[in-house]
Amino acid sequence: MARKDITMTADEIQEFLTSNTVLQVATVGNDGWPHLAPMWYVMDGDRVVFRSFTKSQKIVNLERNPEFTVLVETGDDYSQLRGVMIKAKAKLIDDPEYVLSVYGRLAAKYPMINDAPLQLEGEALRNALGRFAGKNTAVVVEPVKVISWDHTKLGGGY
Repeated sequence: MARKDITMTADEIQEFLTSNTVLQVATVGNDGWPHLAPMWYVMDGDRVVFRSFTKSQKIVNLERNPEFTVLVETGDDYSQLRGVMIKAKAKLIDDPEYVLSVYGRLAAKYPMINDAPLQLEGEALRNALGRFAGKNTAVVVEPVKVISWDHTKLGGGY
C-alpha cells in the first residue's frame, strides 16, 4: 500500500502558519555552523515576517548570507505531527515605519507589553514600541522551497 500524501495544500499552509506562534529560524554562522533561534512572527499576506535587533546574530548572519530555513511545527504524537519548513531568502527591511508596523502586528498576536495581546495603533503604538523600531530589522521570508507535512491525514496509520 502506498503512503498517503501528507502534504498540506496552499490554503492549509496559510492557515497553519497563521494559527501558530513559534518560528524556528536557522541561519548560517560565520563559522559555517547553523544558528537556530525561536522567534515570534506574523503573516504579511502569504509571507512570514519577524523582527530582531539589527545587531543580533541572526541578522548579522542574514546580512552575510540571506539563505536560511524556517520551521513551524506542532504535535507530540506521530499521528498529530504537522509542520511547514521554508527554505528561503531573507528580505531585510530596516525602515523604522515598517518595523514599527511589524511590532504592532506582533503586539496584537503576543503578550509583548501586558499579560495579553494588545491592539496598538498610531500614537499608542509609537509610544509603546517606537523607541525599538530604529534598532531592529524586519525579515520577510521569501520562499525558495516549501515543504509541509500533516500526519493527521494518515488517519492513525503509517
